[in-house]
Amino acid sequence: MSIKITPSTHPVSAAERVEKLANPGFGKYYTDHMVVAQWTENDGWGQAELKAYAPISLDPAAMVFHYGQEIFEGLKAYRQPDGGIALFRPEANAARFARSARRLALPELPVESFLDSIYALVKQDASWVPDKVGESLYLRPFMFANEVGLGVRPANRALYMLIATPAGAYFNPANAVTVWISTEYVRAAQGGTGEAKCGGNYAASLVAQKAAAKQGCDQVVWIDAKERKWVEEMGGMNLFFVKGSGSNATVITPKLTGTLLPGITRDSILSVAADLGYTVEETMISIDDWRDGVASGEITEIFACGTAAVVSPVGTAKSSMGTWVTGDGTPGVITMQIRNTLLGIQHGTIADTHHWMKKVL
Repeated sequence: MSIKITPSTHPVSAAERVEKLANPGFGKYYTDHMVVAQWTENDGWGQAELKAYAPISLDPAAMVFHYGQEIFEGLKAYRQPDGGIALFRPEANAARFARSARRLALPELPVESFLDSIYALVKQDASWVPDKVGESLYLRPFMFANEVGLGVRPANRALYMLIATPAGAYFNPANAVTVWISTEYVRAAQGGTGEAKCGGNYAASLVAQKAAAKQGCDQVVWIDAKERKWVEEMGGMNLFFVKGSGSNATVITPKLTGTLLPGITRDSILSVAADLGYTVEETMISIDDWRDGVASGEITEIFACGTAAVVSPVGTAKSSMGTWVTGDGTPGVITMQIRNTLLGIQHGTIADTHHWMKKVL
């Protein structure tokens, strides 16, 4: 796939961009450009175009509106000590994007084309990458069915798009979040779309998120659909539990069962924790394990992770079975060590021994 470059004729002024980058938020502002590419069943992928960020026009009968054929990804570009820019594990996002496309009966975008679009947009909008540690340029590739028609079948037309937004901290890492363990709703079941990164998974989660908010909680925690006792994810993020403390601590995360999203940050933290000398485990963790482990002091820290939040400490858990607080309810030492190490790798201040960072500029 070749990319035609059509620069915006009305980019944001340098002064306005600096003002926006001073407090970027998350998804609050968008860069000057986007990438668009059309696929058809007869002709495959056409030429992509990098052009000015702008609204798009869709027919009311576009199939995405009616049957939800849509997938997306999230990855970040980080400013480096020399002023350059590097991406964190973009090839892993490209591979997951292809897996999600297969599950949603959408066309697979070749890994090379995915990466080419990312590199092109980051180079074009390099001035939008923030300088502060913990901030980044968040990239959102997505694809959806734009065929016009109401027949229930895989669409024969799909549109790939890529947009970017400067991102500050998704959560304040100085504060541990409070979570609500949902026993009424489930996120995914075996054979479903739990492993795919598609909009429908997130839409179905919002009612539980509202229920969590009513309980005074920041996020919802999902349990499995079959036995309704095994911990799976927190909102759209993977969960980690720390048992013990110091060099003898064990860092644990629920194992992938086909219903959890295989998070790239999750996979990275397993490596980072091992590099730091901790034992790491992927295993099943029940609600009872969680509650009893906190009560006994065996579970000393809990955190969630994802591309947007990086690492988010978890302090208090609420559920229909009661409320329990991990440790003193504040971010744990190991949690913050893992967070700071991962951020250090991403920003180029800690050695990237796994060769995760891909230089753009």
